Amino acid sequence: MTDKLRCVSPVDGSVYVERDYATSAEISAVVDTAIEAQTRWKRTPISKRADICTRAVDAFVANKDKIAEGLTWQMGRPIRYGAGEVAGVEERARHMIAIAGSALADEVVDEKDGFTRFIRHDPLGIVFVIAPWNYPYLTSINSILPAIMAGNAVILKHSAQTPLCAEVYADAFEAAGLPAGVFQFLHLNHADTESLIKAPEIDYVAFTGSVPGGVMVERAATGRFVGVGLELGGKDPAYVRADADVRYAAEGLVDGAFFNTGQSCCGIERIYVHESIYDQFVDIARETTLDYKLGNPTDPDVTIGPLVRASAADFVRQQTADAIAAGAKALVPEGTFGPDETGSPYLGPQILVDVDHSMDVMSEESFGPVVGIMKVSSDEEAIRLMNDSAFGLTASIWTADADAALRIGDDVSTGTWFMNRCDYLDPALAWTGVKDSGRGCTLSALGYDYLTRPKSFHLKTQL
Repeated sequence: MTDKLRCVSPVDGSVYVERDYATSAEISAVVDTAIEAQTRWKRTPISKRADICTRAVDAFVANKDKIAEGLTWQMGRPIRYGAGEVAGVEERARHMIAIAGSALADEVVDEKDGFTRFIRHDPLGIVFVIAPWNYPYLTSINSILPAIMAGNAVILKHSAQTPLCAEVYADAFEAAGLPAGVFQFLHLNHADTESLIKAPEIDYVAFTGSVPGGVMVERAATGRFVGVGLELGGKDPAYVRADADVRYAAEGLVDGAFFNTGQSCCGIERIYVHESIYDQFVDIARETTLDYKLGNPTDPDVTIGPLVRASAADFVRQQTADAIAAGAKALVPEGTFGPDETGSPYLGPQILVDVDHSMDVMSEESFGPVVGIMKVSSDEEAIRLMNDSAFGLTASIWTADADAALRIGDDVSTGTWFMNRCDYLDPALAWTGVKDSGRGCTLSALGYDYLTRPKSFHLKTQL
């Protein structure tokens, strides 16, 4: 195995970043430093933690132009959208800082004469964060910032596709005056990542990535009795009811399907539309899709860039071809977005109709710019189809009837249920999934429960 990490840019195939993988000695040193730093950090008042983390967010936001450029070259997002990820990080981080005081406060139980009793939220120790490339800051901030606010030390292993993101975090925390060792990062190969998960010094693993990756994390942590948070992806559905605002729904769902070139764990991958508005919806969705501009993501006019690598694009091409061979119809004519060549990461968006659940495009995660649309005749049929999936991260309904949205939402197996929106994380709400979408929770006050352990104090004050 090579001792170098190489990030090959999907923009032009060049090597954009090259770093040495950490040695065994370097890994051990980082762990030892984290242990020492966390012992001191957990005694730091939450108000002081908040001041430091707020300064870190300020430093991060001030660097937004450089961050946007780095995202474009590392993973291919159009430069025009880079600032959006910075804004999302700021929103989530500031919210988790703001609620930390109440979420982490001691929980006092009913008074009892002669006793003082309360439950304290004790930090776990060292939190190992393993982050993906598709939203490299938005996914990782969900665990990094709350873990530090809760009194833990963090070791970050970022994707080999987006290694500079770890370094950006380190610079922001250093500028903010975070004590050395509370946040550190390592560039690790797969074997060393697995070994670190098994290390007795690691107290929690927060992983975002694929289902096979989640299986590896769980297997590595088996028998260690430590917490493991897994956010593994989805095949997120949407249901457009007969009473929906058709144009609003179509435009919103096209954006939910194709933003970030479809490389979003909570992006829309299958759409169910009531038969009474189906034709109108499909026409508007197609019209909206044709407005995209595929090209070099460094061009500010480009609205859809390359997939992260050519093999990912070829996977989507094959999934689409298989669906068409099985009877699906492609609504975007070949060549609409320029030459579509096997082996290229550049792939235009595609809508498929006449699809069904026997096709992989409606059952297996695509993680690219393709979406299938099916006609349904009732709420019951839509519920059955939405639940017919191994995943359950988010799902959305588009309707004018809030009561119906609540009723239907109760019957859909999902971590988040949206009405008239999609592909968004509200930091005040728990981010979680069911089935193969993983387990655990980040964000909201509940997110802090996974980064701390309850410690009961039972003090007899009268003898």
